[in-house]
Amino acid sequence: MGPDGAFKLQSGRKLAGKYVVGDLLGNGWEGEVYHVTETSTGIERAAKIFFAERNPNNRTIRSYARKLNRLRNCSILIQYHTQDAFYWRGQKIPFLVSEYVEGELLSDLVARAPGKRLSPFEALHLLHALVVGVAEIHAAGEYHGDLHSDNVIVTRYGLGFKVKLVDMFHWGSASRRHLQDDLIQLIQLFHESVGGRKHYAKQPAWVKSICCGLKRTLILKKFRSAPMLRDYLAAIDRDDL
Repeated sequence: MGPDGAFKLQSGRKLAGKYVVGDLLGNGWEGEVYHVTETSTGIERAAKIFFAERNPNNRTIRSYARKLNRLRNCSILIQYHTQDAFYWRGQKIPFLVSEYVEGELLSDLVARAPGKRLSPFEALHLLHALVVGVAEIHAAGEYHGDLHSDNVIVTRYGLGFKVKLVDMFHWGSASRRHLQDDLIQLIQLFHESVGGRKHYAKQPAWVKSICCGLKRTLILKKFRSAPMLRDYLAAIDRDDL
């Protein structure tokens, strides 16, 4: 947990005298991400604020910044700009400043969809966009580690989606287990976006062929990597959709 569970910064608050806080964009194990505006330029940014206990001696924030820099060519990740700090309840709290991406959280997109779920066709396009991006991260020898609907920013473009990840787990190099966990989390996001267990029985066969009943062993037997899942999605017969 973070301090008292969360920062819950109020809109309009200033950070480091340089950034005005807007909406909460996402949250995770390490901290929270806010939409902020740079006061000197009016440029919109994103600020990731780390919980103190998740950032001993600033090791986490340094590691995170270096990781984002290494992965700067991965299209699904937000680009890092700089580091700063502000005081919260007497503590100096560091934060990272990065590019701001317009869109909405996947959790909000699904919540306002008819029946609070996407159509299987929409969800397929969303999953494909996510898998393509995560495959780029894996190809760079890294992993995400915290894929959930409050960590994905979505923008619609016709039938397709542009996606960005607003948070990322930072610890260590990618192991086989880490890559597998990312793959499982991607399919869980797909399952959740089409209505979860409540609607699973009535889903078309091709949806069930992706979800594999959310059984880890079946998923990993069928899709041994993110690129394998990406290629499988691209080859789905459009007549079945």
